[in-house]
Amino acid sequence: MARPLPPPGPDGAWRAEDRPQGDPWHAFGYLVSGVLTYGAIGFGLDWWLGTSFLVAIGILLGAVLGLYMTVKRFDMSVTSTPTMRQETR
Repeated sequence: MARPLPPPGPDGAWRAEDRPQGDPWHAFGYLVSGVLTYGAIGFGLDWWLGTSFLVAIGILLGAVLGLYMTVKRFDMSVTSTPTMRQETR
């Protein structure tokens, strides 16, 4: 589990040591586990329902969700930027 990040500095920028360190094995793990998990679910549904396309949908869905998890883990620009307030005088 990732450690919680401290708030950004007064200029709104993150310090280099506060950013999550990118371990390529995390990205690999997210992608592989997504493909295997949702591919297995698709395979089980194919077997149960007698279809032949759900395994492909499961593999694609797992790859997309694994990629999404990787981006959410390592992307600091969208969710972690401080909001700027307008001061009225």
